[in-house]
Amino acid sequence: MIEPRKVKFESKKKENENLAFRTFLKCHADEETLDRQFRELHEELFADFDCSRCRNCCKMYVGSIPEEDVERDVKCLGMTREQFMDTYLQDKTVEGNYQTKHMPCDFLESDGSCRLGDCKPDSCKKYPYTNQPERLQSLYSVLDVIEVCPVAFEIYERLKKEYHFRWRNR
Repeated sequence: MIEPRKVKFESKKKENENLAFRTFLKCHADEETLDRQFRELHEELFADFDCSRCRNCCKMYVGSIPEEDVERDVKCLGMTREQFMDTYLQDKTVEGNYQTKHMPCDFLESDGSCRLGDCKPDSCKKYPYTNQPERLQSLYSVLDVIEVCPVAFEIYERLKKEYHFRWRNR
């Protein structure tokens, strides 16, 4: 598998190829089959991958905390709501979530753990979403994810092989 520090560089080199494969999948893949393939590869590759040794997702994105999670997170960290908001969060986004103030994510610890532990948001728990349904409908977001997550990058590369995709650089 590709090293976490190289994933963005390598995915940028393959940007046109990855776009072409996305178009190929849109035209040739069965949605249920593709979801199954993504899910199986996700489970296989994450079984041996230690996310805490990478944390590109935490380093390359700001965190997003839904309003409904704020009280739980406040309790988890033993702070007042005001302290939590002042220390970690910006104003709400259009989607109704708060974003952390900094990148890397304010909750990323130096050892790769999350300060929120089990209280971290679902968006973090589910990242890179490669085991979620309807991958065929969200292939553009997959292209963003493969620039960040080595496992997602590997899944996309393996799918190219499964589909016998041949890239002809034009």
